[in-house]
Amino acid sequence: MQWQDEAIIIGVKRHGETSVIAEVMTRSRGRHLGLVRSGRSRSMQPVLQPGNRVDVVWRARLDEHLGEFKLEPLRLRAARLMEQATSVYGVQAMGALLRLLPERDPHPHLYEALDVILETMDDPADAGELFIRFELAILNDLGYGLDLSECAATGAQEDLKYVSPKSGRAVCGAAGEPYADRLLALPAFLREGSNAGADPVGLSAAFRLTGFFLHRHVYEPRGITENAARDGFVQAALKALALQEERKAG
Repeated sequence: MQWQDEAIIIGVKRHGETSVIAEVMTRSRGRHLGLVRSGRSRSMQPVLQPGNRVDVVWRARLDEHLGEFKLEPLRLRAARLMEQATSVYGVQAMGALLRLLPERDPHPHLYEALDVILETMDDPADAGELFIRFELAILNDLGYGLDLSECAATGAQEDLKYVSPKSGRAVCGAAGEPYADRLLALPAFLREGSNAGADPVGLSAAFRLTGFFLHRHVYEPRGITENAARDGFVQAALKALALQEERKAG
């Protein structure tokens, strides 16, 4: 058995004296594990860093075997990603989200999204918004997608301000006002057709929104806890965005 694909490194574990087991997100074959012989060598260590894009060849006698990877670097960006807290935590947090999906289950749109986000981690506003959309995509692929297209109560597509914690559907201002204390806020930048960008208040509300549904539908039923890197990313992204807003105002 053999295949070749493009992939992004999301994790590495030691295996024996000189080898490692690499965990990658491939373009067309989903999250995949493979043994990299001599993966702890001086030449391979810079390649096997989370966030790097590589060309991977996988070989095994049978499809269900772990198999071996042969890797060639395509985009070595790990060093740049280690320069800021948002990117350090972001790489770890997105890797943890991808582990919620079944291994070897294709999700090409998530591969593309991951690659784009890793290229934009320098801008906290872009990184925060794209991370939220990545979480929404993960929820959707797990079968718990949110419907933010129209009001659950009236069918209206205007003035969507809330999200029902029960149904995961949007609610307009008029219908949701009496129950505002029981609803989740829908940030303007997540409304369909909106050209609004994220500000610290909106981004914070978005993190609460996706975090609520991840806990309710994924973490609690599976008996697992949220990866600590997500909280690190949230705090770093909000802090960086607040500083960016202050500089613009000043």
